[in-house]
Amino acid sequence: MGYLRFLRANAPWLAAGVLLAFLSSFGQTFFIAVFAGEIRAEFGLSHGAWGLIYTAGTGASALAMLYAGVLTDRFRARALGAAVLALLAGACLVMAAVPAVWALPVAVFLLRFAGQGMTSHIALVAMARWFVATRGRALSTATLGVAGGEAFLPLIFVAAMGLFDWRALWVVAAAVALAGVPLLLALLRRERLPASMAAESTSTLGMGAAHWTRGAAVRHWLFWCMAPALLGPPAFTTAFFFQQVHFAEVKGWTHLDLVALFPVYTATSVAAMLLSGWALDRLGTARLMPWFQLPMVGAFLLLAFAPTPALALPGLVLMAATTGANATLPNAFWAEFYGTRHLGAIKAMAAAIMVLGSAVGPGLTGTLIDAGLGIETQFLGIAAYFVAASACMAAGVWRAAPALPPRPA
Repeated sequence: MGYLRFLRANAPWLAAGVLLAFLSSFGQTFFIAVFAGEIRAEFGLSHGAWGLIYTAGTGASALAMLYAGVLTDRFRARALGAAVLALLAGACLVMAAVPAVWALPVAVFLLRFAGQGMTSHIALVAMARWFVATRGRALSTATLGVAGGEAFLPLIFVAAMGLFDWRALWVVAAAVALAGVPLLLALLRRERLPASMAAESTSTLGMGAAHWTRGAAVRHWLFWCMAPALLGPPAFTTAFFFQQVHFAEVKGWTHLDLVALFPVYTATSVAAMLLSGWALDRLGTARLMPWFQLPMVGAFLLLAFAPTPALALPGLVLMAATTGANATLPNAFWAEFYGTRHLGAIKAMAAAIMVLGSAVGPGLTGTLIDAGLGIETQFLGIAAYFVAASACMAAGVWRAAPALPPRPA
């Protein structure tokens, strides 16, 4: 099936995935970080203090994901998605009205849980469950929504801050999120039946020709071989975007000079998403997973040493290559290796680890900045981390791959 034919045949469901992924932007670090300078200035926060607040709120959202993530195994995306988008709109209003420092962790928790956590979780679980032979294309298509938000929302809102108060812009974000509810309901008037609601469904079996439960998956050694790779991209891409204002200051660039590179980053991420989705449908995750995080090594080395924005651009391109593949490959991995019947519960555990990573990155880098360890030096250590994480993941995937059932045609 050609890609255009695939899009036409599945337009409502794919559009719903794109919509949810796009609206999750309001709880993603690349959007929240746009307001970092204003938040720190208004509440008198250092880089470390703001990082720790962000870590606390995001860490709490990771814990909440362990319990809320399983709801995707019990409720249709139509109903659950609408409820979560309403919660996301409320979270934006909380950030708009936050009265003091004590309320910042609450606002961050709500944004991260409803946005990065549940909204994106619903979109990705739906794609992985509704599509089997074309799972890679479905996942890469849906995650175009995040790519669109990443490309345009920072530019739009950074420019808008020259005209409007930062709190007013969070009210705008709330209105956009709330507008997504009727659109989602319209797109999913005829929602596909989640595989887990069909008790006898065997559309996708995991290792050993079984549908694994979350408890069995967590007790399996492969899950923990994957853990460093699950933590890495959210921890350190989040840290980069979270510290974007500080990074630009250290380099002697304007914030707008750095933000202007983001559309190239996003275009590369989109290309990597589509390419990885195409490769996934043909090769499976076992052949691709061991390699896809290695571009991060070059990315952080280049960013550490780049003297100008133009020379930082290749680093962002390499980062985007992994970011794009990370949007498709791990989400397909859980379905391929552990089956689809309990996919929501298993992926909720994985999502909690990823959200935890996005909590650790800002707090760790902010604390180290306050302690005198420069962001460029930190990037060298991050590059070494990705070498080790890729080696651990490769060892686990190669050992487990022989237990997989035959891939669907």
